[in-house]
Amino acid sequence: MIDGGEAIRKLALNVARYSGLAPLAKPFVGGIGAILMLHRVTATPEKPHGVNRHLNIAPEFLDAVVADMKANGYTFVAMDEAIERIKSGGKGGQFAAITADDAYRDNMTEALPVLEKHGAPIAIYVAPGLIDGAADLWWEVIEDIINARDRLTLATPEGPLTIDCSTPDKKLQANVRLHAHLTLEVREEDQRTVLRELARSNGIALEGLRSSTLMNWDEIRAIAAHPLVTIGAHTIHHRNLKRLSEADARHEVDDVRRILQAELGEEPRHLAYPYGYAAAVGGREVGFARDAGYASAVTTRHGVLRPEHSGFLHALPRISVNGRYQSVAHIRTMLSGVTTPLANAGKMVVTI
Repeated sequence: MIDGGEAIRKLALNVARYSGLAPLAKPFVGGIGAILMLHRVTATPEKPHGVNRHLNIAPEFLDAVVADMKANGYTFVAMDEAIERIKSGGKGGQFAAITADDAYRDNMTEALPVLEKHGAPIAIYVAPGLIDGAADLWWEVIEDIINARDRLTLATPEGPLTIDCSTPDKKLQANVRLHAHLTLEVREEDQRTVLRELARSNGIALEGLRSSTLMNWDEIRAIAAHPLVTIGAHTIHHRNLKRLSEADARHEVDDVRRILQAELGEEPRHLAYPYGYAAAVGGREVGFARDAGYASAVTTRHGVLRPEHSGFLHALPRISVNGRYQSVAHIRTMLSGVTTPLANAGKMVVTI
């Protein structure tokens, strides 16, 4: 959620763009296609200046990106076809698949009309625990808690810790501190309990923490019937699989298929790992996805697709289309492939 490297990445994007490197390199490093990653798509975000604003893009920007990619020869396909194209080595020309994590309601109300205009399919990855309320969008909850207070008390093994939230800069620092606490210091299984105790102990009403930004089951069932929509799995509780025991991680990956089949009448064929970065997905987790029978699994590692990904269908990279880079030129530069090795220590074939 907190990203101190944004300015450096934008500088690299601009250097690649204005130097002319990106368009020159694309025929050689652009790969066979790309999987785009979305989260929220809305023209009216609740917190336009919040720390999580990077998760949101405007529908007009999505429209512009899809139109530009189509004009530059990309064919938009569903994830099933994307996998077949990867297996074929990219025969049929460059392609793109659009994916969205977490099942935000605006994917249905604001993104889908844009995609209908272009006939572009989308895969929406659902975590049943988030829909049922058994899990929280904790990154939004901690922002709400911090925004409501000038000072917080955090329980730590060393004793209570007072956190200053009195200014915008202090609130940003508090978000960094609580982010680290919940993702590094607290057991994954205890995260929700700790989060809710933090809210309670600081006078924040628990009933106010339930996110209203996600689709409910009726809405997911309705959108699942849409010809452009594929519903994928995002595990049960959106936990960091790498921080779980083997039994618990397998349960998250395996049993979500049963839950989604019960709710939607069809088992998901595609998986998105929660968080998806190196500290959340490794060889063990890729093996779990393969063993569970998914046709594909996607990470959040930055990269274009290459023919070699036919051997890594359960560790596919994506291109994040997010609020930090709402520029068609930036997306065009990422799709050129020049940023793939820059973001991955020189690797052209990005897996885990």
